[in-house]
Amino acid sequence: MKGLFEIAAGSVIGKEHSRVGKNNQDAYCYRSLSAGVVAVVCDGCSSGTHSEVGAKLGAPIVADVICEQLTDSGSPALYAEAFWEQVRQSSLVQLDKLLNLLGGDRVCTVRDYLLFTVVGVVLAPTETVLFAIGDGVIALNDEVISLPSFLNNAPPYLSYGLISSAVAGLTSEDLKIQVHHRVPTRSVQSILIGTDGVQDAIAAANHPLPGKSESVGKISQFWEDDRYFKNPDCIRRRLTQMNHTITKPDWEARWIRQEGGLLPDDTTMVVIRRREKNEG
Repeated sequence: MKGLFEIAAGSVIGKEHSRVGKNNQDAYCYRSLSAGVVAVVCDGCSSGTHSEVGAKLGAPIVADVICEQLTDSGSPALYAEAFWEQVRQSSLVQLDKLLNLLGGDRVCTVRDYLLFTVVGVVLAPTETVLFAIGDGVIALNDEVISLPSFLNNAPPYLSYGLISSAVAGLTSEDLKIQVHHRVPTRSVQSILIGTDGVQDAIAAANHPLPGKSESVGKISQFWEDDRYFKNPDCIRRRLTQMNHTITKPDWEARWIRQEGGLLPDDTTMVVIRRREKNEG
């Protein structure tokens, strides 16, 4: 599996988070091994004081738990609810260790540090599964699929499983990992997983980049253009271009004009595509 697919990723802080002095609360992690390719993006809860902590630790926790399950299970049934429930429970065990280290009131600590959504993909030798807890964006073979939105912009978070008795309005079903797509791996040409900020990048396709005549371009550029896979920093650079704030003086009007970035929310993506056969 290692040689069949190539991977690129990037993240940029949202314009609104930058304006109010917040950190980028998104994170990503990917792993490539003989048993499969695993990638995860996480989006920290905006109302959490330090949600970037949970996202940045949660992404590798979930990715590594899945890798362990793939290695231990041989050829697991990725569509089976039992597989994903084991992934969820094992991830919660690791998060619970972090919660105990952070200390303080259990509910407050989870809400301040450990609330994040998860969007991910597993490419195993025979089948590929796209999954999520919460919102985000998925693109599979040129088809872009926005995950369901949630009332009052309040998606379920993986770490609610640590304090489920304190969370009102959510059932045990709400807290489960949801499998959104399952396809044969042989049919996969490209995949993008992203946090919900990617929706703004999609909407800005025909808008010029700040300070430039060049347009943002379609989201498909990220899996079609070779440059994003040749330079590991290229996706981040492109997202930064989209979010650059330009200041221009208008001498006749005697005022300063600002052209703001196009990505209000933190925006993060991992892109996977099948290698060309002639690449060796």
